[in-house]
Amino acid sequence: MSLDKLSSYFGFTATPFRRDLAPAMLHRHSGHAEAVARIRWCVAETALGVITGEVGAGKTVALRAALAELDASRHTVIYLPNPAVGARGLYAALVTGLGGIPRFHTAALIAQTMDHLSAEKHERGRHVVVAVDEAHLLSADQLEELRLLTNSEMDSVAPFTGLLLGQPTLRRRIKLGAFAALDQRIALRYALPGMTEPETRDYLTHHLKLAGRTDQLFSDDAAALIHQTGRGLPRAVNNLALQALVAAYAANKTIVDESAARAAVAEVTAE
Repeated sequence: MSLDKLSSYFGFTATPFRRDLAPAMLHRHSGHAEAVARIRWCVAETALGVITGEVGAGKTVALRAALAELDASRHTVIYLPNPAVGARGLYAALVTGLGGIPRFHTAALIAQTMDHLSAEKHERGRHVVVAVDEAHLLSADQLEELRLLTNSEMDSVAPFTGLLLGQPTLRRRIKLGAFAALDQRIALRYALPGMTEPETRDYLTHHLKLAGRTDQLFSDDAAALIHQTGRGLPRAVNNLALQALVAAYAANKTIVDESAARAAVAEVTAE
């Protein structure tokens, strides 16, 4: 079934539960707002921060919202969506993000990275923000290289803001003795929680309004089941809500009731 038919049936003016919303259109539940505030603090303090959360908790969404508020003329943002590039790849990504062409030999590349970071800060007056997504996949070598990079000015001041976003295993890894030096440099840690049930209801209402429906399209029982099954995680709630709309459409229902939500749960959780 096409989304066009679904939108026509329910009178939507836009696709519901989209992932490509502009930062200003995002739902600001308490966990999201807290993550955004803490990321902003990290940037202001040129600090190293670790933001963790379950898959689909909204870590990248919070990062996107926080970075959208930065003055583009004063900040250089380097976003690494996939850290599985090795230690050399990490340096190469930084140099590329700073407008350089990575040198071939690793020793020269490391020195080049330091030079570019220093130039961006002292010559161009720009604040560098390095955000690493899926940071739980970082190798031990990469974590050590990140620590060394933050130490490039003899502990006087960090050369960039570092933001590591990952699943909860990231926090546990960094606590291991082998990473004690890095652990001591982390100024902020935040575990992004799922939404509460009232927040999930507000989340559903918010996204339906964006799609053109201001009435209560999901019954209370349906919303409660979606929250419980999705554990308040925005991505899971999105998937369940969209599938529940499909189930309601297939049954010629004008609202998403509990039976439509149960059909969605069965569809999404089926192996």
